[in-house]
Amino acid sequence: MSPRQITVLGECVADAFTEPARASCELALRVLPGGGPANTAIALARLGTPARFLARLSGDVFGRLFRAHLEASGVDLSSTVAAKEPSTLAVAELDEQGQAAFSFHAQDTADWQWTTEELAGVDLSETACVHTGSLALVREPGAAVVEDFLAAAALRATISIDPNVRPLLVDPEVYRARLARWCDLADVLRLSEDDLELLLPGTPPEQACDIWHAAGASLVVITRGAEGALASLDGERLQVPAAATRVVDTVGAGDSFTAGLLHHLGARDLLGGRLKGVCLDDVAEACRFATKVAALTCAVAGPNPPWQSKLAQLETTGRA
Repeated sequence: MSPRQITVLGECVADAFTEPARASCELALRVLPGGGPANTAIALARLGTPARFLARLSGDVFGRLFRAHLEASGVDLSSTVAAKEPSTLAVAELDEQGQAAFSFHAQDTADWQWTTEELAGVDLSETACVHTGSLALVREPGAAVVEDFLAAAALRATISIDPNVRPLLVDPEVYRARLARWCDLADVLRLSEDDLELLLPGTPPEQACDIWHAAGASLVVITRGAEGALASLDGERLQVPAAATRVVDTVGAGDSFTAGLLHHLGARDLLGGRLKGVCLDDVAEACRFATKVAALTCAVAGPNPPWQSKLAQLETTGRA
């Protein structure tokens, strides 16, 4: 069965990675199109899910890069807004394990300026799931507009949220203050182990799942890097090991995991409502698939999720 459309709302970010320079007084940067929601939309499209991206794309050099990258991956940009503001820039430094530390240049950029009028005319009649998260849900003035859009979308579509906490740009307390509201809106809450520590410091993952279930989220998935993922469906839990891979960097791995999870559920016609027809076995299969998508993303530089054809190679070799 072909999956129905998934609509992703959120930011595009120019990820600038530091590279060796020819002189000690120079800094060389390699710029790749990124941003959590954009990465998820691209991964969905490459996996074969019809993916529509709701974004405010600048007309600057980075915005043109975003547009070309999204279109090349098959993402539907028919509902994007042509923004006058500049694009958001993030400068990334990688440690020896391929983990990235970001510094953001995001003041008054295009991604956060959503208005009610810009989202009011979006047609969700063909959309099974709306996914968002990251900075789009916490950066004003657009954050409140996005929440209202999700509340309206929840009447007909599955809602998926990835908090993707960015403490250098937004105080984690802002996320904590809004998280209960997000859980009330969300059917799927996917977050990382690092997010968990920032949102509920010192809280065991299983206890965190129970807290978020009580707030309204049906499916909570906590990704744990090399340790795999913990998934909890209304209190029923399972652990899924990570897929073996050679890690180049981990940029975009969580976004790819989310895309793999939603793609797998959507391809089995399990999206489009409150997940009432989903059982723990469905979640286990979807998470196993998602770990493979994330592993393939870790095996290449930058936020570059795999095409569907690449997954066949992983099935054959057993390693990304």
